[in-house]
Amino acid sequence: MGFKELVKEDQRLVILRSLQEMPGYEANESIIDCCLDAYGHKISRDAVRVHLSWLEEMALISLRELSGCKIATLTGRGEDVSTGQAVVPGVKRPRAQ
Repeated sequence: MGFKELVKEDQRLVILRSLQEMPGYEANESIIDCCLDAYGHKISRDAVRVHLSWLEEMALISLRELSGCKIATLTGRGEDVSTGQAVVPGVKRPRAQ
């Protein structure tokens, strides 16, 4: 696996873990972008949307749109992946605590 793929997997895990910490397990794409930035992933808003779409396809989040802004909500399966209880290829597995 190449470096780019490792970075993508980590970005997806950061998104899931960030949603896990949010009230109602949801956040808009702007907040998610800020969370990624805080963890050293300075990426475009378009790249954030691509990750959100991919995570929705994997049933790890659900998406809705409000005034042109995507809002992501963590699913039960997404929570399992973010805690390491389930594994999905394409999402970094969290380290043991």
